[in-house]
Amino acid sequence: MVRFIVRRMLQMVLVLVILSMLLFAWLKALPGGPVSAILGERATPERRAALEAALGLDQPVYVQYLRFVERALHGEFGASTQVLPGEDAFQVFLIRLPATIELAICAMVLAVVLGIPLGYFAARRKGSALDSGAVVFSLIGVAVPVFFTAFLLKYFMAVEWQLLPVSGRQDPSLDATRVTGLFILDGLLTREWDASWDAFRHLILPAVALATIPFAIIFRITRASVLDTMDADFVRTAEAKGLTASVIRSRHVLRNAMLPVVTVIGLSLGGLLAGAILTETVFSFPGIGDAIYQSQRDKDYAVLTVLILASAAIFVIINLLVDIAYAVLDPRIRTR
Repeated sequence: MVRFIVRRMLQMVLVLVILSMLLFAWLKALPGGPVSAILGERATPERRAALEAALGLDQPVYVQYLRFVERALHGEFGASTQVLPGEDAFQVFLIRLPATIELAICAMVLAVVLGIPLGYFAARRKGSALDSGAVVFSLIGVAVPVFFTAFLLKYFMAVEWQLLPVSGRQDPSLDATRVTGLFILDGLLTREWDASWDAFRHLILPAVALATIPFAIIFRITRASVLDTMDADFVRTAEAKGLTASVIRSRHVLRNAMLPVVTVIGLSLGGLLAGAILTETVFSFPGIGDAIYQSQRDKDYAVLTVLILASAAIFVIINLLVDIAYAVLDPRIRTR
């Protein structure tokens, strides 16, 4: 198991190294190079010269890359020019991260809680009205773009019927206490129940919109996996031995059917970062996705660099955890 984890960690480091090379090449290719990307509109000949010397841009390319990696490891990316003007770019990431974590967790919990049970019962009742209706619903979830779902939810639930807030994370008039940056958790920790409830209400629509695609994928993979497992020889052997249906379902069907589902959940959680860009933009939800959109639109390259590297790191860490979970569920994976 230890060798398996070490091997996966080395692969993770390799992915990040390759990404850093691509990002360094991208910054070099920008008009004006990294200096203009960091200084933005504040670029003057004096500042450009000082920053070029500080960044070592008069050195060979490989030295510049090593300096770039060193600064990245220390979180030194420069200051934001547009997203939060004057704020350190890495601090912008830290400020926006809790919002996306809260949104992603809520969306994934919703997708898993609905997708796995519905996929299991649809497989158990293959060909029934439940199965057919769930399959159609999942196809709609995959086919409809996230931003369109978000616009529909916002228009009907927030604008037309006024059941939920239109945008933001929390009503600013509440003046809630901040502890972790996760607004729902902060309200629970400080016993500010109204702040926690208000943050939850603001989270419902973006979480539902973001959960549609992972829900559909998890449902379909669960259904297909359960159907395959139910037809496996070891399940028929268990039935021939006289084991009860509950034991067969829990020990044989569900355990083995969950192997591909775990992988899909992990990949979907990483993919939520991409969906969050559209969802957070529609609902003006101040997370990483909204910051990526703003920094790209306004050419805030310092913030964009941080967010690209951080998003990639989060994605590969999630994949590492998925691989470990997969190896725990199926020891055969450790030898591959």
